[in-house]
This record gives sequence, structure tokens and C-alpha cells, in this order.
Amino acid sequence: MIEHNGAVIPTGFDVPVEPLRRATHYSGEPGCIAEARSFASLFLGRLRTEWCAAIDDRTHEEVLLVVSELVTNADRHSNGPYILDLEGTDARVAVSVYDSSAALPRRFPRDPERVGRHGLEIVHALAAEVAVERVPVGKRVRAVLRLSDE
Repeated sequence: MIEHNGAVIPTGFDVPVEPLRRATHYSGEPGCIAEARSFASLFLGRLRTEWCAAIDDRTHEEVLLVVSELVTNADRHSNGPYILDLEGTDARVAVSVYDSSAALPRRFPRDPERVGRHGLEIVHALAAEVAVERVPVGKRVRAVLRLSDE
């Protein structure tokens, strides 16, 4: 809005803008993790274009790594399909994965000698926020990554 001589003139830019959001589902067939990374990469490209988000190569790879880890966990530990839901603005990207398993993931203590089971450790190291919650048909794991200093 612009104020001119006491009158308020709407400019059309005053409406709240919704974050960019895209979701897809996977059945667990071979290649799903690579497809999820590709889906996330395309999403980040749209975020750059539509939100003018400054996403450097390192941040791009960090988001793809979080997608890989969360989708891999859903693929390995659920007994059914799972959903990848991405939501973003110029400041942050939220990566959510819904799956049919009600079992909450365990984050193991740091142990450089342990082989495997470092997924959530990696996600916690890269994300500003990580949340896990049960939903009516299983659970949702959500990681929020900052794209800029808020």
C-alpha cells in the first residue's frame, strides 16, 4: 500500500505470499532416492526463480543430502509408500517425509567407529530445526534448513 495525501492506495503487492510448496510420493521401488534428489533439485531451481532465493552450491547439496537421508530412512523402515513434501521461501527450505511406520527414528550418539546409522546425526548437523511427530497413518520427519541468516 502507498499512502498519498492521507489516502491509502492498494498496490497489489500488499498481499501475503505463500511459500513455494511441492510434494510427491514414492512406492519404495529401486531408484526412488535418486528420483527424490532430482525432485528436490528442480524444486530448488524454482525457488531460485520464483523467490529469488540465494542458494549456493553448498546449500543446494546440503538440502539434497537431507532429502537423501530422510527418504532413505522412510524407504528402509516403513512398510509402504512415503511422501516427500518440500516448502520454501528465500530464507528457508522445509523437507518433510511422511511414511506409514509409527516407530519414531532414533538418533544415535556420535560414534566415528559405528558403521551406518548416521542419517539423523547428519540431518541434525545440517538443519536449523528437526521435528518428528506421529500422524494418523504413521509419522512425519521434518527438517528446516536456513538459506540465509534470518
